[in-house]
This record gives sequence, structure tokens and C-alpha cells, in this order.
Amino acid sequence: MGKKRIVKKGESEETGGAKTSGGKVSRKKMEAGILHVLATYNNTILLLTDMKGNAICSSSSGALGFRGAKKGTPFAASKVGETLALKASTLGLKEIEVVVKGVGSGRESSIRSFTSKGFTISRIKDATPMPFNGVKPPKPRRV
Repeated sequence: MGKKRIVKKGESEETGGAKTSGGKVSRKKMEAGILHVLATYNNTILLLTDMKGNAICSSSSGALGFRGAKKGTPFAASKVGETLALKASTLGLKEIEVVVKGVGSGRESSIRSFTSKGFTISRIKDATPMPFNGVKPPKPRRV
């Protein structure tokens, strides 16, 4: 009286019950895209979108295994740029626009490593938020 074997949809007897990949086989090929770079003091996050702004793939220095103060270094940012460039090359991407936000040390090195893989930059935009008038000063102290 052993266990009864039930084969579910998507599984086969030959694979030993392992599910076959049900994901997309081929992604949409795209010619141009937008690379968003968020460079803070503690981390560098890169996001690749299509021209409408829909996210395609992303990576960060924390996702690559860098921990603590090493996440904010230019070396970690360059590694993030290289890994995202490999993902983008499988999509057939050739031309990118770059939107940079933040004041971290990984701003320039992530873009340099991304373009070293053979991508052309059509424009670079700095979208770092700047305060217009700053915060309100404190009231004078009453003694």
C-alpha cells in the first residue's frame, strides 16, 4: 500500500515530477530604452525601462552581495552596470537614455561600465531633487 502518484498539469513522468518552465520563452526585442541610476551614499540602484517607462530589469549593489559600506563604492556600482548590461544585451538593446538621481559616488562609474559593453548614450539627464528654499529655520529661543 504505497503512496498514490498523481501527475499534475505541467509535470511529466519522465522528469520525475519536476515542473517544466511555464514562463515566457522569448522577450520582446527593443532597440532603445531608459537607464535610471539612483546613486545614494549607501547604495547604487540601476533600473532599465522601455521608452514608455515600463520596468524591464533592475539590479543593485546589495543584490550582488555587497554589504555595508562597500555597497556605496564606485567598484560596486561598476559591477551593477556590467550585470545590467549583460541582461540588456540579451534584449537586443542598442541605444539608451540615462536619468541620474542622487549624489552618491556610483553615479559615473555605473554609466561608464554600462556603456563599455557597446551601448550608445543619446542623452544624460540629471534628475537629482534640489530644494527651492530649504527648510524653515527654527524660532528664536525664549529664556
